[in-house]
Amino acid sequence: MLIKNGNVFYDDCIFRKADIKIENNLISEISEYSFNDDYETIDAQECYVVPGFIDIHTHGAMGADFCDGTEEAIEKIARFQLSCGVTGFLGTTMTLPKSQLLEICKISKDLVNKNQPDQAILLGVHLEGPFIGFEKRGAQNAAYIVPPDLSIFKELNIASGNSVKIIVAAPETNGCPEFITEAAKECTVSLAHSSASYEIASKAFTTGASHVTHLFNGMNPFNHREPGIIGAAFDSGAYVELISDGIHIHPSVVRAVFKLFGDDRVCLISDSMRACGLSDGKYDLGGQTVTVNGKTAVIDNGSLAGSVTSLTDCMRQAVEFGVPFSSALKAVTITPAKSAGIDKEAGSLSIGKRADILVMDKKLQIKHIIFNGTKINSKGMSIL
Repeated sequence: MLIKNGNVFYDDCIFRKADIKIENNLISEISEYSFNDDYETIDAQECYVVPGFIDIHTHGAMGADFCDGTEEAIEKIARFQLSCGVTGFLGTTMTLPKSQLLEICKISKDLVNKNQPDQAILLGVHLEGPFIGFEKRGAQNAAYIVPPDLSIFKELNIASGNSVKIIVAAPETNGCPEFITEAAKECTVSLAHSSASYEIASKAFTTGASHVTHLFNGMNPFNHREPGIIGAAFDSGAYVELISDGIHIHPSVVRAVFKLFGDDRVCLISDSMRACGLSDGKYDLGGQTVTVNGKTAVIDNGSLAGSVTSLTDCMRQAVEFGVPFSSALKAVTITPAKSAGIDKEAGSLSIGKRADILVMDKKLQIKHIIFNGTKINSKGMSIL
C-alpha cells in the first residue's frame, strides 16, 4: 500500500510532504520523493498523515468497562477505540477488591497485543488503584483502598502476563516510598488520588515515580506557596496526563500546561467510562452509580467520574483551546507511548513499526484509518 502526497508527521514531530510505503503490515519506507510502485494507493493530498492515537487511560465505552473483566467487554471497548482512530490503549482499572483485580488481569493476559482486524490493540494494563489516598479518592470506592503493597502489585502483574504498564500510588500513604522504588523497576509509577505535599511528591519522583495521573484532578491545587504534586512534577521532569474534554480542565489551564510542561511531557487521555459513545442516563463505574448529563459524568456526591469524551475529541478540543496541532498530536501519540514504555511498538511513523496510521483532513476529521497495514472503514464498523 502507498499513502501519497500527504503532510506526514515525521519522527521529529515536523510535518513534511511525503509518501509512505507499507509492506507486510509494516512501514517500509517514508520518502519526500514520490513512489511509482504498483500498489494500492491512498491519495492524502491536502491531508495530515499521522500515527494512530494511543490512549493510556481509558476505563470503557459503549456500555462496557475494562473492570467488567470479560473478553466481550474488552473487545467492545477496542472496537469503539479503533473507530475513533485510537489504534492502541491501556485498559484502566478502578479501586476494587484484590480478587476482582486478579480476574481482570488474568482475562487481559491473553488479549494484550492480540491482533484483531476490527479492534484497537490492548497494549497493557493501567492499575488506577487500589493504592490511593482516601481524601482525594474522587469517584474511587473508598471501601477497597489499601496501602501500597508490593506483593499485591507483583501478583497482579504476574496474573496479567507482566503487562502492567502503569501503577498509581499516593506517596503520602504508609510504605509508599519503598513501594515506588521497587514497583518502578517493573513499570511506570504514577502519582494520583493524593493529598501529598510538594516535599513528599518530590521524594516520590526521586525514588522512581515518573508520571502524574489526570493532572489537577484528584490532588491538591497548584498554590503559589504549596505547589503540591503539580509543582513537584514540573521540577522533576515527570510526564503528566491531562483530560482536555472541556469539563475537567479550563481551556486556559490546558494552554498553560502545554507551555509549563512542554509537549514532550503532556499526555492527553480520555479517562472515558462506559457511557462514552452513549446517551445521557445512569451508569456504573467501580460499583458506584454515575449520572451522565451532556459531557459531564458525576457520582452521587458530585465528584467527576471520568469522561464521556473520546481521546480523538479531546485532541480536537485541545487544538480548539489554542494548543498547536503538532503539540496536541504528540500528546496523543509518541509522548504517552514513551511515558508508558511502549514507544518501541507504537506512537510514531517509523520504518519497521506497525502501520497504524490516520489520514485526517484540515478540519481534523478522520478520512482513512490504516490499521496493521490494512485500510479499514471506520464508518462501517460495528462497535456494539
